[in-house]
Amino acid sequence: MGKMEGQEEMGFYGDQFDTNNIIGREKEDSGSDNYDTVSVEDVPEGASQIKVKGRRKRYHRHTPQQIQELENFFKNCAHPDEKQRLEIGRRLGLESRQVKFWFQNRRTQLKTQMERHENVVLKQEYDKLRIENIAIKDAMRSPLCQSCGGPAMLGELSMDQHHLRVENSRLKDELTRVCALAERFLGKPITDVVGPISLPGSNSSLELSMGRGGLSGFMSSPASLPMGHNLENGVSSNSTMTNSMSGPVSTEYEKTMFMQAAMAAMDELLAMAQTDSPLWFKGLDDGKELLNHEEYLKKFSGFIGMRPCGFITDASRETGSVFITSSELVDTMMFPRRWQDMFPCTISKATTVEVLFNGAGGNRDGELQLMNAEFVFPSPFVPFRQEKILRYCKQHSEGMWAVVDVSVDMIREPSFSGSSIKSRRLPSGCIVQDVANGYSLVTWIEHVEYDENCIHQLYRPLLRSGMAFGAQRWLATLQRERDCAAIFMSSRIFPEDTTVGAVTQEGRRSILKLMRRISNNFCSGLCASSACRWEKLQVGGLGADVCVMSRVSIDEPGEPSGVVLSASTSVWLPVTRQHLFDFLKDEKLRGKWDILANGGPMEVIARLSKSHDGNNCVALLCPPAAPARESNMLILQESWTDRTSSFIVYAPVDSTSMESVLRGGDSDYLALLPSGFAIADAAILPNVLTLANDNGDGGGTGGRGASALTLGFQILVNSLPTAKLTVESINTVNDLMSCTIQKIRDSLGVN
Repeated sequence: MGKMEGQEEMGFYGDQFDTNNIIGREKEDSGSDNYDTVSVEDVPEGASQIKVKGRRKRYHRHTPQQIQELENFFKNCAHPDEKQRLEIGRRLGLESRQVKFWFQNRRTQLKTQMERHENVVLKQEYDKLRIENIAIKDAMRSPLCQSCGGPAMLGELSMDQHHLRVENSRLKDELTRVCALAERFLGKPITDVVGPISLPGSNSSLELSMGRGGLSGFMSSPASLPMGHNLENGVSSNSTMTNSMSGPVSTEYEKTMFMQAAMAAMDELLAMAQTDSPLWFKGLDDGKELLNHEEYLKKFSGFIGMRPCGFITDASRETGSVFITSSELVDTMMFPRRWQDMFPCTISKATTVEVLFNGAGGNRDGELQLMNAEFVFPSPFVPFRQEKILRYCKQHSEGMWAVVDVSVDMIREPSFSGSSIKSRRLPSGCIVQDVANGYSLVTWIEHVEYDENCIHQLYRPLLRSGMAFGAQRWLATLQRERDCAAIFMSSRIFPEDTTVGAVTQEGRRSILKLMRRISNNFCSGLCASSACRWEKLQVGGLGADVCVMSRVSIDEPGEPSGVVLSASTSVWLPVTRQHLFDFLKDEKLRGKWDILANGGPMEVIARLSKSHDGNNCVALLCPPAAPARESNMLILQESWTDRTSSFIVYAPVDSTSMESVLRGGDSDYLALLPSGFAIADAAILPNVLTLANDNGDGGGTGGRGASALTLGFQILVNSLPTAKLTVESINTVNDLMSCTIQKIRDSLGVN
């Protein structure tokens, strides 16, 4: 921490100490006031006097012209003699004694500021030595054998020998770093210039590289950071650091190393965000921006290392206007709960493991966090991504901020050899610039490498297009959520809106909070997220594409107690996403697929719009059957769509409890289990006719397209938490799901 604190005092990003600024500032103070000490005998009789141990202070103020002349003379001569003082006093109208005291004060001030500067320099040197000491101590805990490269026992070495080996290792690292720098500037390996150089295995944890020239420069050698490169003797250069970082972050050295990685990741993010960057080019088919991998590897290959076998790259960039200020977005990104709420059905779980560095000046500038996050896509065919990331926030100018993420595994083990990790996040994040009227221009960059073998064939084209986890989805979700909050929390009434009585602002806020909870719970039930502690079940007789899970809920707020069963699957349909969304959202056609409607249309009790076009809304529906009316059961439904996906999520609710929520009551204790649909664009299969749709956009296919429909049901099969799950319950849910899919196919005429 010492080095970082020293940097903050001098300017966190390498600003050098400027003595001219301090001297200039103290020049203004040096001559404005002058005090000289005189004897009490010099005070005339009858004059007021304040005695302080027989002496008093008399105050004199010099004019700016006098100060300027004195400063000019001081630059040439800091110790004037008596004759010079008399000449200066005569020319400036001052007594010789006043001139003498002014020069004394000025010399004292100069000495003080020089001492202050020396203190800062010494503090920097102290911090540097302190970090080096920590690194050496870490190396001493696991020394390497000189002959075999394996761990050595300290008892086998004398302390002098051990220190010599540590110094030898440091010098080897320094040689490696110099060779890497020479290679960067010469454009070819140093061995081509000076002949072959043997680079034995080194302990890279003994040296800190403070470069800021991008990730390629930061990670260009084993000395910069332990990246696991195999050197000529076959010994991995990061063996010591990998062991020391396998546990929680605790040492100052590890924190400093993470800060360096985060700063370098920020440099890469800014480089990729430049509009004229050669890192991006337009695709020929749809004009979408694509990453120029050749240019990227030239500039940043030192950081990412070799791409793991079977991994593919998902890189995307998107820019748009969002109704949010830069400070609001930054606070949302750095606060896990708010980040999760802002991106429902994208983030199922987010926690802060450790705040490594707090922001400077009482804000988020320079804050670095170690976080755990689960990224989900609403389908059982796409496994959720569980990642540990470094998140770094930096203010670059007034109203302009950037937030960058990078996988911790990118630093610890970039090769991923023998690892079970299925994805790794390269520097990704957003740059936000305030515009006007509460709007900001947001540039979002997503860069991930993942194992495609674990993805179902139905969703592979979608993931490659960036619509599943790419920048398009992040920015579209952010725009939709912010527009929804602005409209839903305003007093504006749309023509499509119908309400039962007056819904208060507190009621709107409660409904918005409730729907976010329903959406997150629905998605967690589709992709087996750990946020809800689902347990997958292996049941014979079910299709391979059906995912069945269960969990036990005991006194969970917002959920009924008992055994909960979740069943989900995804199917391909030859209809456009918009056409399928309109069909499922229409309450008049609900009886064609929903068993709760008993074959008839549902009555709209209340509707609240969340977008200008009416596609995004919250509706309270009443089933037409008499038993449902007598039981006071209603259907709370939320529907929304954007350019990447569409959702219809609903849950049965008690009418009395719902009336309390509409009046502003706490929605956290309203027990419900969500079900619904998630719709995404899908590739058109060859030799398959698709349903024409004049009203839909067809997903860019001119009115012809295909959709990937995911449906999921969550049902309370037994109200006793200790009850055993039966095969009959599983078969009942499976039959419900199969029946619903068949009814949708029949209604759309796509059998």
